[in-house]
Amino acid sequence: MSTYKLNHTDSFGNGGDANGLGSNKENGFSDLSSLAQSEKAVQEFLIQQTPMQANDDHLIEFSEALRTVAKALRGSSEGKALAQAEAAEWKRRYELERSKNLELLLHKELSNGVCADESNSNGMMDHSAKSPRLHAQENGKSGRCSLERICAHEVLQDCEPNSPNGCNNKLKRKASFKLSWGCKGQPNDQHKKEIVSFESGNITTADRSSKQISLTWESKPQTVIIFTKPNSTSVRVLSVEMVRWLRDHKGLNVYVEPRVKAELLSESSSFDFVQTWEDDKEISLLHPKVDLVITLGGDGTVLWAASMFKGPVPPIVPFSMGSLGFMTPFHSEQYRDCLESVLRGPISITLRHRLQCHIIRDKARHDYETEENMLVLNEVTIDRGISSYLTNLECYCDNSFVTCVQGDGLILSTTSGSTAYSLAAGGSMVHPQVPGILFTPICPHSLSFRPLILPDHVTVRVQVPFNSRSSAWVSFDGKGRKQLEAGDALVCSMAPWPVSTACQVESTNDFLRSIHDGLHWNQRKIQSSDGPQ
Repeated sequence: MSTYKLNHTDSFGNGGDANGLGSNKENGFSDLSSLAQSEKAVQEFLIQQTPMQANDDHLIEFSEALRTVAKALRGSSEGKALAQAEAAEWKRRYELERSKNLELLLHKELSNGVCADESNSNGMMDHSAKSPRLHAQENGKSGRCSLERICAHEVLQDCEPNSPNGCNNKLKRKASFKLSWGCKGQPNDQHKKEIVSFESGNITTADRSSKQISLTWESKPQTVIIFTKPNSTSVRVLSVEMVRWLRDHKGLNVYVEPRVKAELLSESSSFDFVQTWEDDKEISLLHPKVDLVITLGGDGTVLWAASMFKGPVPPIVPFSMGSLGFMTPFHSEQYRDCLESVLRGPISITLRHRLQCHIIRDKARHDYETEENMLVLNEVTIDRGISSYLTNLECYCDNSFVTCVQGDGLILSTTSGSTAYSLAAGGSMVHPQVPGILFTPICPHSLSFRPLILPDHVTVRVQVPFNSRSSAWVSFDGKGRKQLEAGDALVCSMAPWPVSTACQVESTNDFLRSIHDGLHWNQRKIQSSDGPQ
């Protein structure tokens, strides 16, 4: 399972930008005094002039021009001073977060016994490995360095055993090298080692991280939770029947939402065996108890079910009872056969990646303060709200400036959300198991502003500049709308907890069928064959 971890240093790692803006010499801040002197000289010149007559039109125009020049000089100096203050603030935040990360890393190394000497790690390389392929670290193992490597010395010695001089000649002709990658000290971050093979000093791709995944139960599921679409008579009837069947025929513990439990008890008091929760604290404890999630509705119900889990999410079996079903391949009419197959296993699943987002307020100047993290399965949208002005958003990808968005807004979407708002805004449809972040503008002010697909390991920062004419608004999967004032920033990266949804056939087949059935993709009349020969 591919996992990712938010690196807060990357969020503020635009050190080059901060240093560049803070350089007085390069940005002309050393000329502020000269600008002030120029403005003062213009004012003194105006005062020294003799009173003008009403008929001296050219002198009046000349004085107005001088005042315009003075106003422009004053605006230029104020703008540069504002830019200098903004650069200094971002540099201060970057240094603060960098120091905290260094202290945290040092504490981890001292507590976990991580190797402290780089030369020792090079000397402890296992040169007796029979296969050069890279394997994932087993859970529970520790004591690894924060940087994993594989050397080319062993794999280069692949000559025939009958030619003893062949190995030396080959080593002379081809230099050895080593591959390295950051593993962040976590067992779950070893996924990058699974997609590279290293044979005879050549790098080739091996198993893809987006290959079809099968889930096999090691023990029988005991507990399921059902999420339903509200205000639907057909869904309510099916939920009553399904809950009874899961309890009587499968002997499973059933959790439902408080609203659904009230509906079941109104049907019959025999549904008192159904369990629910009362507050948010109990919701956070659901994952260790629940083995399987069942959704009755459309894609919105799947989004709602995923949002209930702030960390890992149990496998979801989505039944299509909504308008469009890009994530709901199962039909409610055959729910018994479907659930029989899922509970028996094995089943094919689709790993749908989520985005982890948090807002950094400009008002938090003295301490590093952020709001609660938000997890989105479809997209996070930054738009202009009710303002009549275009949005003005500065976008950064890790340490690199991407662009300044001017238009109605910006969509940062997962590949699962590529068939939602991003598609309506002109983005491409992407297979849900392709790891990536879709960067899609909403009605951009430039016709050359086309959508992007960024790699999954990057951290994207979207900031409202201090000179923005209005604030912006951000929403997470269409809800939780919040305002972004000037200086506020939204930071997004791939979350380490994907959402696994069961497949009816397999991931690619379900995806292609969904775009054919839901969008009628490329369906047209067949061209007539009775034309000229």
